[in-house]
Amino acid sequence: MCHIGRLRSIRKIRHATLLTQRLPPGRSVSASQHRRNFRGDRVTLRGRLTAAFLAVVLGPVLLGAFFVASTVASVDRGRSTERLAVAAATVRTAVDALCQQLRAAADAVALTPDHASAAGQVVSRGLAAAVRVTDQAGRVTYATPGSPPAPWRDCAAATPAFGPVSALAVRVDLRDPAGVGLGAVAAAQPVDPAFVARLAAVTGVAVTLLDGAAAPARVAHTTEATGVRDAVLAAAGTVDGEAVTETADGRYVRRVGPASGQPLPLVLSVPSDQPPGLRGALVGAVLLAALLAVAVAWRLARVTTRPLVELAGAVDRVAGGDLGTRVPVRSRDEIGRLAGAFNRMTRETGSYVAALTSSRDQLRGHLAVLGDTLASTHDLQRILRVILHSAIAATGARAGAVLLLDSAGVLVAQCTEGLDGRLPADDPPDAAPLRVPVGAGVVGTVAATGEARRGRIEPSEVPAGEPRCQTYVAVPFAAPGAAPADPPGRGAESAARPGDPAARPGADPAPEAGALGVLALYDRLGADEFDDDDLRTLRTFAGHAAVAVDNVRVHEEAQRLSLTDPLTGLWNYRYLRESMRREVERANRFGRMLSVLALDLDRFKQVNDTYGHPAGDAVLAEFARRVRGEIREVDLAFRQGGEEFVVLLPETDARGAAIVADRLGAAIRDTPIAVHGHGGTPVTLRVTVSIGIAVYPDHGATGQQVLDAADDALYTAKDAGRDTWRVVNARRTPPVREIPVPAAAVSPADGFPRAGTGPAPPASGAAPGEPEPCGAAPDAARAGPAGGASSGPHPPRQTRGR
Repeated sequence: MCHIGRLRSIRKIRHATLLTQRLPPGRSVSASQHRRNFRGDRVTLRGRLTAAFLAVVLGPVLLGAFFVASTVASVDRGRSTERLAVAAATVRTAVDALCQQLRAAADAVALTPDHASAAGQVVSRGLAAAVRVTDQAGRVTYATPGSPPAPWRDCAAATPAFGPVSALAVRVDLRDPAGVGLGAVAAAQPVDPAFVARLAAVTGVAVTLLDGAAAPARVAHTTEATGVRDAVLAAAGTVDGEAVTETADGRYVRRVGPASGQPLPLVLSVPSDQPPGLRGALVGAVLLAALLAVAVAWRLARVTTRPLVELAGAVDRVAGGDLGTRVPVRSRDEIGRLAGAFNRMTRETGSYVAALTSSRDQLRGHLAVLGDTLASTHDLQRILRVILHSAIAATGARAGAVLLLDSAGVLVAQCTEGLDGRLPADDPPDAAPLRVPVGAGVVGTVAATGEARRGRIEPSEVPAGEPRCQTYVAVPFAAPGAAPADPPGRGAESAARPGDPAARPGADPAPEAGALGVLALYDRLGADEFDDDDLRTLRTFAGHAAVAVDNVRVHEEAQRLSLTDPLTGLWNYRYLRESMRREVERANRFGRMLSVLALDLDRFKQVNDTYGHPAGDAVLAEFARRVRGEIREVDLAFRQGGEEFVVLLPETDARGAAIVADRLGAAIRDTPIAVHGHGGTPVTLRVTVSIGIAVYPDHGATGQQVLDAADDALYTAKDAGRDTWRVVNARRTPPVREIPVPAAAVSPADGFPRAGTGPAPPASGAAPGEPEPCGAAPDAARAGPAGGASSGPHPPRQTRGR
């Protein structure tokens, strides 16, 4: 319909109305005022662009300079640390070699009886600078000339010496052949500036020998320059163990010893390999890059913001209602394309606003016609489709559903659109599109509270059983005239009362009084949330849906009441005639049989005369209930009038009808009916029923003929003593040529027409075409072949049939 397509323009009309309203004189925005607003009171767009460009350019420059400086420093420290480690290893090796040499010299002197001669040879060969022999008491018995002064530092000592070290020595015990100690032999090598210089030459680093005092440390001998000696000594005092530290002037310092095998307290240092002036060069490069970046950024920002200022001024004029504003296109870049798009937008908006303004009243008229149309039709599915499609078009939703409350209090989707792929993946293919219990999830809560809801929800938080979405809006609708739900914000008045079911813990939520269903929409186009305008629009469509659904249900209820008996709930005589015609046509079309039972309560007038009409009505209602409990779901039961009833048994032969008649008679006869007589006195009545049976097409060519035949059989049962059933005699073959009928519709000779392959031989003692006696009918029916309604359970439910 053309008016449905116009619903998409509702939101645009509202915006167009605002555009067509001109600002009053004196309220227009001038270009200069816009420039001031565009530039801002604190930071202009040009300043922001300049700052952004500087951040983009100077950021990498600063990071690069920092990276270069840190990398150079790290590489320099690594190399210096490695040099110091190699030098420390070299010092340990040199001192250890010297100590081994002194030990060999001392051993040679100790093994020779002539200690003086051996000591002279050791000194002359340079194996030791001095040899000293002592007795057990420690007195010197022999010493080579020119021995260094005490104290001598033993090579095996691992603790710091207290005082200066003048020589390194190795002491060897002196024993006689029996192993008795005679004294000791010590070989020594002086530790002097020459010794320290040799260590510096071997290691390639500056070496300083401390005097051994704990604190403060003093220099005994060193190869350091005079200008850095104090700095190296201060740095060495801050180092624990053999860690590497750095002085203020860029030298790396490490302590070595004293330790086992190297008892001298030494300090090693190397100068930094970092190029001089590197940091200054990096700072200068960064400053130069910053100046260049500022100049370029200012120029680019100025060129970029000038067309934006013009465009912003044009936007302000359009907002003021001047849709004839145009922006000059100065280039073909993005700004130029933006200006061209703005010019096209203003032209199209002007024409569109004119069209929408002229069609606004027409659209309102179409909405009124739409409401009248939806309220007047009785095709519920068509109504719901039109309402849902119109609501989706008006709000810009991607999907939606109309859910109605069923008899079990569950919301069931009657009409959906766009829900493919949104329902839970574990639903079976044949399941209903959407079923939501009242009070569960978003839709169930709306139905329970009667309050509309809208909002945004994460796909992972969508309630179980509801469509996956990001935004939603749901509006309940109730029957016209139902009490509206309490508005939010009423405080204690809107809370559940203590006596209400909803106030009891664990009580199932109930739908709002008069509630019919919920209209829900999902995922508005553009990923925006549904707003209050959408909510008001959806309330309008929900109102139409409520009126339409109520009209349809009222129409269906009126139709049901016109076809049912109000006392017994069975179908009435009007529906009997329609059903008889339909079942006869079906039997003709498929070559099947149709059995008709005419039932009449025996001596029912005495019940009314004795106990009153209320008791008679109770008997009729109970009789109808028992009839419904004994027939199949496809069978139809009717109240023809008074105490007369009719039952139609589709696809049932005479034998099956006899079995049903026998079962109905027993159901009425075996259990008395309790009623209230005059004055409310309880009375138990024994009621019986007489039944006449006729079968189409054996007992009549039309539905009315079969009904008349069943009525004749009923009177035959009455004449036979009541509380029994009779089958009407087979009608004689008319003196006309008939069309052959399939074997399934041929009655056997025993008088019971039934489905079969051909006529059966007559029963013993019964003439062909003569009905079986009443007394033999129950046993014969129970022992006869199964067919039609002769076997199987029968659902106790009355339906309309097909």
